[in-house]
Amino acid sequence: MPRPRRTLISIEDTPYYHCCSRVVRRAFLCGDDKYTGKNYDHRRGWVEKQILKLTEVFAIDVAAYAVMSNHLHVVLYIDLETVNHWSDREVVEQWHKLFNGTALTQKFTKGEVIEECMVAQLKHLIAIYRSRLSDISWFMRCLNEPIARQANLEDNCTGHFWEGRFKSQALLDEAAVIACMTYVELNPIRAKMVTTPEQSDFTSIKLRVKAALKGEQPKSLLPFIGNERAHQPKGIAFSLKDYLQLVDETGRVIRDDKRGAISSNAEQVLSRLNISAANWIKIVTEFGQLFHGPVGTLQELTDYCENLSKRRRHFSNSCQFMEVN
Repeated sequence: MPRPRRTLISIEDTPYYHCCSRVVRRAFLCGDDKYTGKNYDHRRGWVEKQILKLTEVFAIDVAAYAVMSNHLHVVLYIDLETVNHWSDREVVEQWHKLFNGTALTQKFTKGEVIEECMVAQLKHLIAIYRSRLSDISWFMRCLNEPIARQANLEDNCTGHFWEGRFKSQALLDEAAVIACMTYVELNPIRAKMVTTPEQSDFTSIKLRVKAALKGEQPKSLLPFIGNERAHQPKGIAFSLKDYLQLVDETGRVIRDDKRGAISSNAEQVLSRLNISAANWIKIVTEFGQLFHGPVGTLQELTDYCENLSKRRRHFSNSCQFMEVN
């Protein structure tokens, strides 16, 4: 039986989570639908646009994403520091970017006087909005529901477009985050849709490569801030150059028509992540099969389970791949 989403989130252990949503049977996001003869490539653009829009609303950053033909992946970072520093007015203004709120919250944002008897109700609403703006379930709801409505309108039908629940898993350490991001970025290559990462439309890697060519990083994505952790702004504590090299070389290795080996430079990067080259290739090609729950070393998985009062450590055998053998 699926566990409530709140029992899978432990900010104490990690702010990083990998989420995946799949469409129901016979529904398409892109490509040619054999049943209708229509092409739905444009729907991938809908999804990408909505993902990037939500980064401007939620206190949740996107580290990586890939929009595929019948499913999508996102790697999310919950930014509690930002949401807790937002003023009450900022919280309501952020919420109103997606929802109308109530007459009371509309009155508050206009700077009108709030009756004393309504202050407690307003505070309660603001607390709810603040919580939702850092909630992965609300992020995924605001991503999937508009796409479903738009697709149903286009198809002139009703009913479910997405499967009932999105899947989520905690990424418990730096190695897990980088491995999962790489797995997500290389989805189009594994699916033989493209031959290089930078050709992958509707993915975060394409945005990162395009920006990197200008010496920049995409403003809509969680930035890489290098390996120096002290006094750093929010971001992924990893070198952008190393990450792009790792994704590129891994993509070359897993292509059926261009087998190869990880270079010595890439192996040095992997040694900092404490993952062997052989394990790395297995992880990024079989991530979905290896990990059906939290990802990290056995010790990190143990701590995560203890913090969430989970008695059993499912798929703990896969933890061996997150360490050098």
